[in-house]
Parts: sequence; structure tokens; C-alpha cells
Amino acid sequence: MSAHAPILAIAVPLLGGFATPLLAKLHKRIRDLWVLLIVLFVGVAVGYVAVHVFTQGIWVYVLGARHPQETVVSGGFPIRIMLVVDAMGAFMGVITALMALVAFPAALKYLPEEEGKTLALTLGSLLLAGIMGMAYTGDLFNFFVFLEVTSIAACALIGFRTWTSRAPEAAFKTMLLFSVSGLLFLLAVAFLYGEYGALNLAYVSVLLRGSAVDRLALALFLGALLMKAAAAPVHFWAPDAYGEAPAVKALLLVVNTQVSLYGLWRVLFTLYGGILDTTVGWLVVAMGLLTMVVAAFMALAQTDLGRLVAYGAVSQIGYMLLGVGVGLVTMSGRPDYGLVAMKGGIFHMLNDALTVGLLFLCVAAVELVKGTRDLRELGGLGHGLPEVALFFLVASLALAGIPPLNGFASKILIYEGSFRASPILAAVAVLTSILLLAVFARAFQGAFLGPRVNVEVRVPWPILVSMGVLAVGILILGLVPGFFVEAMVTPAAKALWLGRSLYLSAVLGG
Repeated sequence: MSAHAPILAIAVPLLGGFATPLLAKLHKRIRDLWVLLIVLFVGVAVGYVAVHVFTQGIWVYVLGARHPQETVVSGGFPIRIMLVVDAMGAFMGVITALMALVAFPAALKYLPEEEGKTLALTLGSLLLAGIMGMAYTGDLFNFFVFLEVTSIAACALIGFRTWTSRAPEAAFKTMLLFSVSGLLFLLAVAFLYGEYGALNLAYVSVLLRGSAVDRLALALFLGALLMKAAAAPVHFWAPDAYGEAPAVKALLLVVNTQVSLYGLWRVLFTLYGGILDTTVGWLVVAMGLLTMVVAAFMALAQTDLGRLVAYGAVSQIGYMLLGVGVGLVTMSGRPDYGLVAMKGGIFHMLNDALTVGLLFLCVAAVELVKGTRDLRELGGLGHGLPEVALFFLVASLALAGIPPLNGFASKILIYEGSFRASPILAAVAVLTSILLLAVFARAFQGAFLGPRVNVEVRVPWPILVSMGVLAVGILILGLVPGFFVEAMVTPAAKALWLGRSLYLSAVLGG
């Protein structure tokens, strides 16, 4: 089975998700065990793929053939569907599996049976399958298919609680934006297919020549993926989506946003890397600055703890765009600081998943105990929930980039690389982090400080364990970041910045 790990990481949660409602009819414990087995299997499969890729190089898995060479005919034309996992794809898979391993056990204790627990678990499994498919596929049309799988599952996960007043509205808004995003992506694929008669990403990349059709397709790709990644000014669906989905499931929605960024990196570096100019890089940098600043200022006005955390999550997308955007700007000359900025942006994807994930679990705990997330009705919870208060404080400091936590480890790389590109970029990023620190300090004070209040409901231990795992990850990545940067982040950054030729030769030969 190890030889089929890439496809199994996609197929098992996809098929297992459809089986979940059937097993729930037998017994709820069988359903819960089934969901845990799915997540554990995905974690093992993703771990195996990551070890293989980081130690041996790109893994090309061909559906219906044993070797990539059997699928390439004259002219290097691939005739079968392929999964292509390089270091960047493996890194995205690790982030996804890690957050699934944390989110699903917490969801089993957080979601009430009478409020659609089986449906939420099913949708979560389908969302996991779609994210893994986007991370591993080497085919443009299949990327679109998995993009749509994630859109459908995410929208349903946001809006299935129809008895609330805002969930259907948030789901409709998200569905509208996701539909436009999918349409733009499909049009881009259609233009390239009409021009070159192929869908394999590596093969199309070789054929691109910078024509008007190519540039139009690039614009459509940018619009689609930036919209799905919640970059400003098309970010407004994300706070509603994160805020109205079950808080423990918001962890997967965060990863869903990040895998759209991964798709953007794949398009810009691998598909268009041979013909891209610096204009697109500066556009990505500008979108990053706009996203971090707008989201941070919007967080200032929030009184709902969930929406405040959601805007904090959106702001971190800006840091990823800034770091990788600097790499795009400098890709032609490839100075050292361009790679440093890219390492920071990619490392921040992992750090953001851990940090924002912990914040959303804290929101879940607060809502579970008090039945509200309104900061005007909260206060004093630090006396009855000291562990939750501590976790929220650690995550808030990490999000703001305070040393020695993981957010500082990735942001300092972004600051260093962007400063050498332009001091203004680093200044805006630092000032935004200071603003976020003030925002989350206010949130901590509003929720956890003040006179003692009675806490009659205890936070279930699986949620506390999930929170503890993320908190430990935040501390380890902050205290000893060098190991992870060298072992995982640097190969992932080089796979994009320097590895296009390796990607193409792995698929097409030669």
C-alpha cells in the first residue's frame, strides 16, 4: 500500500466521508471510530509521502500505469492523469494532515448529535479529500475538480446549521464568491486547453510562450485563487465563513484558504515560471500589504471573538503573499534575500495554521462554556478556565510575532527579505503586527480578565488535548525553528524558486 500512498491520501477520506452517514445508522461510536481511523490513515499516508519526497525527490504517481515513462508518448505528451508531489506539495500535505489530526478529535466532543454532527463529520472528510487533491494533483482540470469539491464541502460546512440566523447568509456569500472563483479558474483552464490541447501542468508549462491567451489565462488564475485565498479586497467572505462554521471546523477552512495560496504558488512558479516578469510579483506584494492592513484594521472594530480571530487569520494571508511575492519579484536574478523572504512566507503557512487553529479552539471553548462569543458579555473567564486563557495568550502573542514563539520565527524571515527589497515593505509588516498585538490584547482582556465568573461547564478533554498539541507546536517551532526550516521549509521554497526544471523533467523525462 505504501506505493499508492499519494492516491490513498485522497481516496480514503473521499470514500470514507460518503460511508460515514451509513455507519452512523449502525452506531454513533462506530461512526466516531471510523472518522478517527480515516484521519489517522491520512496522517500516516501523508507522513510517508513527505519522508519519501524530502529524502528521495519528487514523487510522480500515475493513475493506471506503473511508471511515468509509460504515459509519455512522442513529443513528451502525457496521456494519463498524474499526481506530482514535490517538496512544496508534501509540505502542504503535512499542514493539512496535522490540522485534521487536531480538528476531528476535538469535533467529536464539541459537536452535539442533535445539531448535525454526522453531517459535519462527513463534510469535513470531503473537505479534507479535496484539499489533499489540490496539494497533490499535477493536472490543471483535476485541480479545478478538487477546488470545487472543497468549495461545496466548505459552503455546506458553513451553512448547515440553518436554525441560526447568520449561518445560511454566510454560506450564501461564500458560495457566491467560490462559484465566481471556480468559474474564473475553469475559464483559464479552457483557454489553455484550447490553445495547447493539454491539461498536464508540466506539459502546458513547456508550451507557454507568453501570448495574449496565456496572459489572459494568468489573469483569470490570479483572480480565482486570490479570491479563494481571501486576499483583500475580495476577503469579505472569510470572516463570515470562519465565524459561522463550527469553531473546531474552522481549522479546516483555514487550511482550505492556504491550499488556494499553494495553488497560486504552483501556477506562478511552476506553470508560468518560464515566462513570468516582475510585474506579477509586485502585484502579489501589493495584495499582501493591502490584505494585512485592511484585515488588521477591521479586527479593531469587532466585538465578536470569533470574527476578531477570523480577521486576524485573514491578516496573516497578507504576510504569506508578501514573503512569496518578494521571491517572485527577485526570481529573475535570484538574490539570496528573495529566497529568505520565500522561506518566511512558506514557513508562515505552517505557523499560521497552528496559531489560528489554537485561537479557534479557544473560541470553541469559550462558546461551549458561556454560550456566546460577544466580548461585551464575556469577562473573567481566566479564573475558571486558566488553561484556555493561557492557550489564547500564547496564540495571540504568536500571531503578533512576539519572540520566542513561532510567528516571530517566520515573520523575521519575511521582514529580512522584504526589507532588502524595500524598507517600506518591512515597515508596513512590522506596524501591522504591532496593531494586531493591540487588537488581541484587547480581546484577551475582554474575555479572560476581570471579576471572577462562575464556570458551570467544563471544556472536554479532547479539545484541551488538541489545544495542548497546537500550543506545544507553537513553542517548538519558535524555540528551535532551524531544524524545521532546513528539513522542510527550505526544500519547499527551493522547489518553487529553483525547482521548476526538476518538476518538468520528473513528469516529462529528459
